[in-house]
Amino acid sequence: MSRYTGSAERQKLIALLRDVRTEAGLRQEDLAKKLKQSQSFVSKYESGERRLDLLELKQICRAVGLTLSEFVRRFEGLSEATQEIPKAAKTFLGKR
Repeated sequence: MSRYTGSAERQKLIALLRDVRTEAGLRQEDLAKKLKQSQSFVSKYESGERRLDLLELKQICRAVGLTLSEFVRRFEGLSEATQEIPKAAKTFLGKR
């Protein structure tokens, strides 16, 4: 079965979800226990096979020690960083 994950922004969301779990020192199984879910629940949203609703995201944030606001700030920071002009382009543009 093909895993369609969509846009680059969706890829960043998936990567951030994985990052916050690993930064909290949790394996998928550990997080699943905290969420009272199966390990496959975590695996499926981290692979892009399953989407999360806002309440599920809030539970995940709480389980890894983040507020939902902190998570959104990190996500927005990632999105803004990718919209910046790359350093090589800035150098090139600055020499004109």
